[in-house]
Amino acid sequence: MKILITEFMEAKSVEFLQANFDVIVDEDLSTDTNELKKIINNFDALIVRNKTQVNREVLENATNLKFVGRLGVGLDNIDIEFCKTNNIHVQPATGMNANSVAEYVINTSLSLLKNIPLIHQETSIGNWPRTSISSREIRGKTIGLLGFGLIAKKVSNLAKAFNAQIIAYDPYVDPSVGNEFDTKLLDMNEIFKLSDVISIHLPLTDKTKNLLNYEAFKKMLKKPIIINSSRGSIINEEDLLKAYDEKLISGFALDVYDREPVQKSFLERIQSNTNCILTPHVAGVTEESNARVSEFIANAVKEFFKL
Repeated sequence: MKILITEFMEAKSVEFLQANFDVIVDEDLSTDTNELKKIINNFDALIVRNKTQVNREVLENATNLKFVGRLGVGLDNIDIEFCKTNNIHVQPATGMNANSVAEYVINTSLSLLKNIPLIHQETSIGNWPRTSISSREIRGKTIGLLGFGLIAKKVSNLAKAFNAQIIAYDPYVDPSVGNEFDTKLLDMNEIFKLSDVISIHLPLTDKTKNLLNYEAFKKMLKKPIIINSSRGSIINEEDLLKAYDEKLISGFALDVYDREPVQKSFLERIQSNTNCILTPHVAGVTEESNARVSEFIANAVKEFFKL
């Protein structure tokens, strides 16, 4: 059995696979779709993160492919329907990076409520903004979660340690589930009206694309912090910047973008006095989560091929 790994996988898990399979690691293939198309028919399994485009063109050449392992959760870069139709098993590392993402949400909430990016910028250039820039506690604030899956539930549990109030929108979750986590499930407009912080925990679909647009921002009565560690295109980036400029929101943290790497044209719009945190799709990427994700997928490959 031959396995192709096109993106970073923790060394111990690669060694585990090498003890059982013929393994090729080539991270250049994550951005070279043409070369991937040429060689993919030689492999029984493919292991990727989010850069490698496992699209129809690639899969049509994957005549021997039986397994696609995703070192993460989102499946936007994989043609799931083609895989289903052609009996190719797709295995995400569900839940393995949830702790890391939940910590990111709490971390950025704390930092942005306290205006840390603004305070840091002013202090680092020799100013002393001790009274000129205000700061807020998370205690007593309302955190609104768009989506209430595993990561959102972990955010809810962490936020309770700060005595924050949690509300959530998820049309696919029974309200009784919210009760288990002391979280009120409300409609989306109520989330917009009531939240001091809004964190996105939704998949990217036709319905969620551009879900947070200018019209949505206008409904946000408390000038909330916006956090997106889910999928970039759920937020309309132009409308986000417009909403910040018009003081409809008071800050934002983006770990995902409409196009990745984030485009220069977007970065040029970010001013030094913008209360924001920008990170390169790393909310779920920690030393600990990398080990868990890699081990999970390595074991899944071995189990799938019954070795």
